[in-house]
Amino acid sequence: MTPRAPAARSLGLGHREHPLLGRLVVDHAHDDRIGFLRAIAPDTKDDNPGLVLRIPDTPPVAWLAPEGGGLEWTTDPAAIEAAR
Repeated sequence: MTPRAPAARSLGLGHREHPLLGRLVVDHAHDDRIGFLRAIAPDTKDDNPGLVLRIPDTPPVAWLAPEGGGLEWTTDPAAIEAAR
């Protein structure tokens, strides 16, 4: 029997723990783009920029920020690894 990986610990408001939080990662789903892993959290998938009153019932995504600043993007958490 293969052991199961422990579930990621909740950090509140839908955010999940990840060993690469705050580190530079490579996003293999977006042409090996490099950015800082800012969060593992659900994406609301709606266009309402207002206050979120409940945690969205969507799978978590990785939130990445470019090294030099700029617009964050999201990707599948399975598509990232530590930048070397």
